[in-house]
Formats: sequence, C-alpha cells, structure tokens
Amino acid sequence: MPINNGQEYIESLRNRNLKVYLFGELVKEPVDHPMIRPSINAVAETYDIANEDPELASAESSLSGLRVNRFLHIAENATDLVNQNRMQRKLGQKTGTCFQRCVGMDALNSLYSTTFEIDEKYNTPYHKRLKEFIKKIQQENHVIGGAMTDVKGDRSLSPSQQEDPDMFVHISKRDEKGIYISGAKAHQTGCINSHWILVMPTMRLRDEDKDYAIVGAVPADAKGITYIYGRQSCDTRSMEGGDLDAGNAKYSGQEAMIIFDNVFIPNEYIFMDGEYEYAAMLVERFTCYHRRSYVCKTGLGDVLIGAAASISDYNGIANASHIKDKLVEMTHLNETIFGTGVASSFQSYKTKAGNYQNDDMLANVCKHNVTRFPYEISRLAQDIAGGLVVTMPSEQDFRSSETGPLLEKYLKGKKGVPIESRVRILRLIENMTLGRNAVGYLTESMHGAGSPQAQRIQIARQMQLEYKKKIARRLANIPETEGEDYIKEQSDYFDRIFGVKKEAEKKEISSSSSSSSSSSSP
Repeated sequence: MPINNGQEYIESLRNRNLKVYLFGELVKEPVDHPMIRPSINAVAETYDIANEDPELASAESSLSGLRVNRFLHIAENATDLVNQNRMQRKLGQKTGTCFQRCVGMDALNSLYSTTFEIDEKYNTPYHKRLKEFIKKIQQENHVIGGAMTDVKGDRSLSPSQQEDPDMFVHISKRDEKGIYISGAKAHQTGCINSHWILVMPTMRLRDEDKDYAIVGAVPADAKGITYIYGRQSCDTRSMEGGDLDAGNAKYSGQEAMIIFDNVFIPNEYIFMDGEYEYAAMLVERFTCYHRRSYVCKTGLGDVLIGAAASISDYNGIANASHIKDKLVEMTHLNETIFGTGVASSFQSYKTKAGNYQNDDMLANVCKHNVTRFPYEISRLAQDIAGGLVVTMPSEQDFRSSETGPLLEKYLKGKKGVPIESRVRILRLIENMTLGRNAVGYLTESMHGAGSPQAQRIQIARQMQLEYKKKIARRLANIPETEGEDYIKEQSDYFDRIFGVKKEAEKKEISSSSSSSSSSSSP
C-alpha cells in the first residue's frame, strides 16, 4: 500500500532490520529514539505538505500516470524545477531544519538524463531499469536517500590507488544475479529515515577505476549495511526531559555514516556498472541540481529573521533604527539566495532524455551565496538577540521552586511578554546558530553539495571572459584582431540559455504538431 501521509510514513519505518549505532550502542528502534525522532518528524512534513498544497508539492508523472510527491517527480519543464524551490523554502519555514529529501530528488533527476546517454552510446539497459524503479517508488511513495560522498582516504590518490580499496565504494564481487559493494559513505543526510539508498560515485573516474563506477539502489535495511549516527551540537537536550532547552524540540536534521560490507545489488537496480567516463557527467548534473536546491536555506532564514524580529519586540527595541536596518540586511541576503536558485531553475533546458536540467552557472552562484550569507544572517540574529542567547539558565532552573522565581523577576523584558516566550525564542536562535539545527543551516551550507572552492571552479569555467572582453572592446571601438568575430563566437552561456531553449521549444512544437495530425487521422 502507498504511504499517504506523515503518520503512515513514520509507521513505515518501524520494525525494519536496521543496524544503527549511536553512542557506541545498537539502537533497538530508531523511530522511538528521542535523538532520532525529531529528524523523522521533519521528513513526515514532506508527506503532509503534498496533501495540504498539492499544486506546490506534488505533480502528475508521465512515467506512472499518477499524481506523485514532488520529491519523486522527474522534472518535465522549468515550472517543475521552480516549484521544487518554492516547496523547499516552504518546508524550511515549516521545520526550521533539513527535511532530508532533496538529495534523492536531485539524484533521480540527474540519473534520468545520464542513464539515457549511457544507453545511447553502449546500448545498455540502465535507463529502462531506472524508469521502472522510479515508477515503483512513485507507486509506493517511498523516501529515496542519495549516497554520493565517499570517505576518500588519501585525497591525493585516485580510488584505485588507495592502500585500502574501501576508501571509495566499489564492487567487491559479482555473480550472474548482480553485484556486491563495499566501502563507506560519509555525512549521509536522512539515510536512516529513507526506504531506499541510491549509491553513486563521488568524482571523475579513470579506466583503472571501473570498479568504482557503480550506481545502484539498495533497500535501507539491506543485509551488510551498518549506520553510525552523527553527533550534533546540543543533541542530547532532546533526552533531558522538557522541551524548552532544545529550541526546536519537534524537528531536526540527520546525518550518518553508511558502511557497506558486501551489500548485494540485483541487476534490475544497477544503473551504471563500469562506464567510468560518465561518472563526471553524473556528479556535475547532480551538483547542478543540488546546489540550486540550497534555496531550502531561505526557509530557515525566514524562521531566523522572524526569531530576531520577535526578540527585538520582546526586548522593547523593535523601533530602533539599527534593529530595523539589520532585519533589512538579513532579508536582503536571504532573498538573494532565493533569487539565484529560482533563476537557475527558470533558465533550465531540456535534456536528450526529455527531463529538464537547471542552469549550472546560476546554481553555483546560488550555492556560493549559501556558503556565506547564512553565517552573516546568523551573526546579525545573535547581535539582535544579545548575550543571553548563550548564557541562558537551564529549563530545570526555571522550573525550580528556588531559582524559578528569581529568574522570573530578573529576566523580564517588555511589559506583557511572558518570560517563557522570551526564553523560547532565544533558545530557537541558539538552536539555529549554535545548536543542533546550526548543522543544517551553517555547516551544511558550507560543505553540502561541494565546499566553496568547488563552486568557484565551476564559476571560473563558465565566466566566458573572452566573449566578455570582445563585447567590451567592441563598445570601446577597439578594432578586432584578425579572425575575431564577436557576433559569430557567441558565449556558451547565452547559447545555452537562449539557443538550446529555443531549439527544444522548436522540437516540442514540431512533435506536438505531428502528434496532433496523427491523432486526428482515422
């Protein structure tokens, strides 16, 4: 039976054969663990939003013919990609944390076009297999986790040069029914909360790395998988009783290390096997989608801006000009992230496979903004909040008959504002800028989908400096050197935005005309 809502999703995670370690101990039932449950609650919201706002968070799939959760949808036009961004921002507002499904969504879309092109060259069955897999998960409404980041070992060496081959996930053996993989993936967002894990290569590969050029889907509870849960700042506050100190007690993100020990992948779930020259294509297309997916951080930014504005109200300083100016700056930075992400989606183009790929330059600019702006937004939030955000007594002190009355007397703010409201909003600011959800808002913003230098490399590749120098010299009335022709040598960037989109539109019009004429024939 398909999963219909958040509560059914939570129940679908029970009684699985997961091997999860936390604080050195095997977790009996992750769903009921107080440190893990808030991250499950965040994923549950991705189901409920599809029911609350189906136009935003679901779509008609041409693969299965069903209306499906947008996280499982293959983008069929630019509007689909824009709606992904709008949905991501809304979910950030609803949860104040990472809701853990963007990696799977972006992995499916990048694999869709990559497998098509592998098949085109090698006559392999990957694209057909992938479409069948997508139809299956759309029908069941499952959560897909993507696993790309290897532990890497000595980073000066390629995968095949490592002293220990398990530093990158690789094929350990094979038989007529499929392959077995070993190795580990680090920092895996929401993996324990997923039904399936899509394993992918993490970098450009060479001929000698063929055993590392593997893409496949495995159930999250497959035999041979061990999860080691990642520690987060202030995470044990969820185990102390009460919810005041947590800041955001209901929702959190999740990262874990996944260790594969001869994990079996049957042939039907293998989508790349040795085609090493396509690893870079897959990684680049995935990071293109995923870097623009970081507009999710603007939803978190909205929450933090709201928290900063609230504490200024509670402190009686909302009308101070410098407070207003700081809130304007926070909003400016937040909207700049969103604008570049949506622009990347809007300026998408149709791939050979028929799905839509967003603009790479703007995706990298979006993610590069994300590596900086949330830190400044957080700094301004702490500035507005004041020192109490880091020296707040504990919930137990507020509940104590001895210290509680003293805190009620001395931690008053503006008249009419309950002490507890002031404490809760300060704890939320702490949670997002220093505590558990600072993982998703700050550190993940820095390193997720590639650290800042990765974006700078991609931006440098697409700067089109020669083209820009030519148009500048033309306007300055500097003669072109022999052989130069600025009109004929159009920028790849502008060609992609306008030329490729127009060509795709022509094909769509032509295809639609031919389809109409054939359908009208008897």
